[in-house]
Amino acid sequence: MNEAETRAELIDPQLLKSGWGIIEGSKILREFKITAGKIQLGGGRAKPLIADYVLVYQGRKLAVIEAKSNELEVGEGVAQAKNYAQKLLLDTTYSSNGHEIYQICMKTGVENLISKFPTPDELWAKTFAIKNLWNEIFNQTPYEDIGGSKGARYYQEIAVSNVMTAIAENKQRILLTLATGTGKTFIAFQIAWKLFQTRWNLNHDGLRRPRILFLADRNILADQAFNAFSAFPEDALVRINPEEIGKKGNVPTNGSIFFTIFQTFMSGNDNKSYFREYPSDFFDFIIIDECHRGGANDEGNWRGILEYFSPAVQLGLTATPKRKDNADTYKYFGDPVYVYSLKEGINDGFLTPFKVKRIKTTLDDYVYTSDDKIIEGDVETGKRYVEEDFNKIIEIKEREAKRVKIMLDDVDQSEKTILFCANQTHALAIRDLINQYKKSKDPNYCARVTANDGKLGEQFLKEFQDNEKTIPTMLTTSQKLSTGVDARNVRNIVLMRPVNSMIEFKQIVGRGTRLFDGKDFFTIYDFVDASKNFSDPEWDGEPIEPVESIDEKSDPVPLEMKKELKEKSNANDDQQQNKRIKIKLRDGKEREIQHMISTSFWSPDGKPISSEEFLQNLYGTLPDFFKNEEELKKIWSNPMTRKTFLEQLSEAGYGKEELSSLQKLVNAEKSDLFDVLEFVSFAMPPITRQERVARAQSNIFAYLDTKQKEFLEFVLFKYIETGVEELDEEKLSSLVVLKYGAFEDAKKELGDVQNIRSIFIDFQKHLYQQSYA
Repeated sequence: MNEAETRAELIDPQLLKSGWGIIEGSKILREFKITAGKIQLGGGRAKPLIADYVLVYQGRKLAVIEAKSNELEVGEGVAQAKNYAQKLLLDTTYSSNGHEIYQICMKTGVENLISKFPTPDELWAKTFAIKNLWNEIFNQTPYEDIGGSKGARYYQEIAVSNVMTAIAENKQRILLTLATGTGKTFIAFQIAWKLFQTRWNLNHDGLRRPRILFLADRNILADQAFNAFSAFPEDALVRINPEEIGKKGNVPTNGSIFFTIFQTFMSGNDNKSYFREYPSDFFDFIIIDECHRGGANDEGNWRGILEYFSPAVQLGLTATPKRKDNADTYKYFGDPVYVYSLKEGINDGFLTPFKVKRIKTTLDDYVYTSDDKIIEGDVETGKRYVEEDFNKIIEIKEREAKRVKIMLDDVDQSEKTILFCANQTHALAIRDLINQYKKSKDPNYCARVTANDGKLGEQFLKEFQDNEKTIPTMLTTSQKLSTGVDARNVRNIVLMRPVNSMIEFKQIVGRGTRLFDGKDFFTIYDFVDASKNFSDPEWDGEPIEPVESIDEKSDPVPLEMKKELKEKSNANDDQQQNKRIKIKLRDGKEREIQHMISTSFWSPDGKPISSEEFLQNLYGTLPDFFKNEEELKKIWSNPMTRKTFLEQLSEAGYGKEELSSLQKLVNAEKSDLFDVLEFVSFAMPPITRQERVARAQSNIFAYLDTKQKEFLEFVLFKYIETGVEELDEEKLSSLVVLKYGAFEDAKKELGDVQNIRSIFIDFQKHLYQQSYA
């Protein structure tokens, strides 16, 4: 039997015999898609991770089964079974060939053959040895299907389950760390939904609905969450804002899910903060969004809110793993109950990958010369002004104009773009420069969104987030858009100021990672060498235990908050403007500024590497796929084996975009990818596609009639013009229609479909039959 027959005729009956799919509350998920498959930079996706079976009982996934053909040893499926269980964080996993069942306990490491699959109750008892009533109640409460969504992703289920378990075990402080764009608000909603539906509260009596507070540091985040919770009854949702409190004279108390920002809770009348108008045990559960930020001028008050409501169970949501500059967050909440990283999100296909373009110019730094004009301020003769100085202590408008022109020349100007500037004044200048040099005729093509832009800026941001609208297309900002802005179709992130905080860098990169139809990647344009952060071990590594100094131990204010307070205290652009040196370059000097754009290569683990390292890595990888030149030719000569080979190469980190970049690197853009791989593996100098066709033509046409030659001449013309993708089997139909207008007309010339297919496939072995040194 093949694997499908083994599943249907041998494994399925055994599962049914053990009660799976029959006993109430039990389900068998067949061919369960765990991941979506990594998005390839050149389009398409890598193969997703698919488990043959997932066993579900009482709303919880309990085990996976990897099936193999009955002709294979049962051990052939063990490695995959373990991999799936690790991904889904399951205690139990199985491999089966229909005759034998091999059980692995991921928790204890015990492995053994068993005679039959356990029943749902037996597997439940194995997984949850210690009974917990609330945990069982939470498990049996289904997810709410929001807006026809197809259910939660695997990591979202794990996050929700781990939080619900922590609540059931009476844990008071809970932390979730998930990369930007992975759906923290969706997770928060499902947690709140389960608490609301089960009538969980701090009294554990099930007699009343819980009172839940969603606490953010910006109105846009609180508004986004409020809208995302619309599946709750309308009278359950309460948006707390100062205007409403002012009208009514008191804080709202009727409702179940309350939304507000730190700043609102800290404000109040008669020197009494609004949050203190609630009893300290009013809220049962508090969700703190972007909890690593705090987001308030007075850290004591921010922490004071959480400490005031200390009876409540508090859940912190953050995108940032433990670092020295957010250690206080982890000290307060404890270690996260679940971590899902940016690298995992990209590799699983739930986040969009990116490429980086570094731009260097001959005016990245500046030394004053007498032919330049000092418009304002006192310049230091001989002093070298570097990136950190620009737009803070020195301003050269021509330098910024050159950078804007470089960016506009390279991007697709119809794509949504966010530009991060040094401060609000710089963001204003960049906005104006973009609107001066843009192709679009719309006056609002580029808008600034900063604190100074108030409600007008918020309106621009809402329009930018609307995927149906194209204006504004570009936004300039300084700090405001670095976190929490859900704009799914952002295609470009432009860094025009240094980013020295790893937390902020991760947040900025996260602005582009959200999925959108047709979005294969986004591009980071780096004018300020912020890309060095990718080489830092903290970029997306394991959480690092911070080293605490004596001063830090006695200082309750976390380093990240100190940085934020310092930034805010220095953010008064009007005051800074008066102190800034302004230089006008001599006439014609702007035109002399030279620039270079380099695109980074990326290793499979998501780190930037040089072109030499990229080539070396590929050189070390290729022997895993073929032993010698003859084997490579055999693989490449058949469209089916070539496709499989390219898929495997893509999964190893060398997808269509990477190989295309490699062609450019070795000056082989007019060559076949086959020649590039030969060059890397065997140092064979590449030839052009046209030359390859010319040399192989006599062998290709040797036994063909005139009509067949005419068809292949057309195919080879397209191959020379475009590349090896024109020889893919999926291209055959479109080539035939392009040549003959309709398949029926082609059949009159070339014979039946099978004959046409044979002509198309068979000639390819001649194309690659010999090397052309």
